[in-house]
Amino acid sequence: MLDELRLNTVCRSAKCPNRGECFASGTATFLIMGDACTRGCRFCAVDTRAPAPLDPDEPARVAEAARRMGLTHVVVTTVTRDDLPDGGAAHFVAVIRAIRGAAPDARVEVLTSDFGGDPDAVDTVAGARPDVFNHNVETVPRLYAEVRPGADYRRSLRVLARVHATQPDLPTKSGLMVGLGETRKEVVEVLRDLRAHGVDIVTIGQYLRPSAQHLPVAEFVEPATFAWYEGQAREIGFAGVAASPFVRSSYHAGELAHDAARGR
Repeated sequence: MLDELRLNTVCRSAKCPNRGECFASGTATFLIMGDACTRGCRFCAVDTRAPAPLDPDEPARVAEAARRMGLTHVVVTTVTRDDLPDGGAAHFVAVIRAIRGAAPDARVEVLTSDFGGDPDAVDTVAGARPDVFNHNVETVPRLYAEVRPGADYRRSLRVLARVHATQPDLPTKSGLMVGLGETRKEVVEVLRDLRAHGVDIVTIGQYLRPSAQHLPVAEFVEPATFAWYEGQAREIGFAGVAASPFVRSSYHAGELAHDAARGR
């Protein structure tokens, strides 16, 4: 069906380890605006190259896939499109509206780029009222230059804070990877930063190297450490927490959003 509708998924493009489980249960995370990213994050398997123009028919095809699959929680993410004046914000809105038209009972969760820090672009997407607004910080500030060239930790926090300030009833979400050389103290500091900027839901998972050209794994974090991180996050006050080796941003997203709604 994905091939027929010419749709990309982060499940395939990012070589997600949970793809078999999620595809078997009829869920997928749609990757919009093409399969090429304008940034070259050193942890990510998505291709970095000049992207193609936006496809105006893509929102309708995403919505049709959500309708056919009978999804109750649709997750939509994107490649970073620094080549577009609004970073693709208007396209996000078109996708949200198309899904709402085709599957009116489904919740819509967006996982956005930082839009280059453009507050108008952030407001555009948040103003379309998705059910969850997710933007990942990915790692601790000390590792940004190595892991996320072109991104900025404080910029990402500002994106999340702006959504919380302008749409205070809209749940916000963020995630990070461990195993890249961070310390426990640094992870907890990130959790405190996220909560201080209004984030409601957090995910923590193990970094896995997608190819020999990507950053090596510095550490395979023990399950007990993930349990400790989860405990710390709950103490800090997150309404929803998922922390274990194979956790990814959209893994069991519907259940996590439901838990967080009750927690809020």
